[in-house]
Amino acid sequence: MNRLFRHGFWYLMLFIACIAQAATSDQQAASETQARNRVTSKTVGVIAGGINGTYIRIAADMAAVLDSDSWRVLAVVGKGSVQNIDDLLYLKGIDMAIVQSDVLEYLKRKGTYKDIDKRIHYIAKLYNEEFHLLARPEITQLSDLKGRKVNFDVKGSGTAITATNLFDILNISVEPTFYDQATALEKLKNGEIAALAYVAGKPAQLFEKVTSADKLHFLAIDHTPALLETYLPTSLNNQDYPNLIQADQTIKTIAVGAVLAVYNWQRHRNRYRKVADFTISFLNHFNEFQQPARHPKWREVSLSAIVPGWMRLPAAQEWLQRN
Repeated sequence: MNRLFRHGFWYLMLFIACIAQAATSDQQAASETQARNRVTSKTVGVIAGGINGTYIRIAADMAAVLDSDSWRVLAVVGKGSVQNIDDLLYLKGIDMAIVQSDVLEYLKRKGTYKDIDKRIHYIAKLYNEEFHLLARPEITQLSDLKGRKVNFDVKGSGTAITATNLFDILNISVEPTFYDQATALEKLKNGEIAALAYVAGKPAQLFEKVTSADKLHFLAIDHTPALLETYLPTSLNNQDYPNLIQADQTIKTIAVGAVLAVYNWQRHRNRYRKVADFTISFLNHFNEFQQPARHPKWREVSLSAIVPGWMRLPAAQEWLQRN
C-alpha cells in the first residue's frame, strides 16, 4: 500500500511539474510573440539595388537618418526594378522598393501583373538616374554596336528595361548579355563584350574601378525626339568621372527617374498605418538627407514632383497638402 502511495505521489508531482513547465513554455511563447510584434511594428524593409549602385546607398542613407527608438530601416540588396516590384508584392518583410519610373509601363505592356498601377503607389520621386554606356576603344559611336554584344545587366533589372527601350527606339540591333555589372566590367576589359549599359545615379561606384589604362570610354547618346518622349536629356562630365572624361568634354546621355514605391495597402490595415507613419517620418526629416554627408543625389529630389503613370500614397499626398 505504501509503495502504491509513493508511486501515486511521484506521478502527481510529475504531473504538476509538467503543468508548470507547460505554463512556463506558454509564457515564454507569449513573450516571444510580443517581442517579435514589437520589433516588426517599428521595422521597415527597403529593397534597393546591387552593391555597386546608387539605390543601396540611398537606402543606407535612409537607415542612417531614420534609425531611432521609433524606426529601424533594413536596407536590402535587390536584383533590379522588375524583381523589386515582385518582392514588394510578395516577399515577406519588404515594405518599400526603389525602382525606375518606367518599370510600371514596362510591366503593363508585358501584362505581367493585373492592375499593377493600382497595386503599387509611390511616396516620392527621388532623383534622376543617368544611362551610362561604357565601350571598348574601337567603338566610337552607337551604330558601331550593331550586331555586337552589349551587357544589359541581369534580366529584369532597370538597366535591362531602359537599354531594351533605347536600342529599340534607335533601331540598333545588338546582342544582349545579362551578366551582373562587376562581371560585365571584367568581360569588357578583356574584349568578350563590346559595351556595357548601366542605369545609375552619377557618380556610380562601378566606374571608380576604371582607369585611363583600360582605354574604355563612354558613348554619347544623342537627344533624339523619339528618345525624349520617354526620357530626360542630361550629360556626364569630368567632375562625375575624372578618370574617364576629359576636363573640357561633355558626354550626352539620357536619364530616367528613380521612385520610392510602396504597396497599396487598404487604409484600415495595420501595414498601411505602419507605412503611413514611416512616410510622415521620412518626409519630416527630409532636410537631413540633403546634408553633405549623404549621397549628392538627395539634393536633386523635389518632394512635390509628379511621376506620370503612378499614384501617390495617400499619406504622402496629405502631408504635401499640409506642408
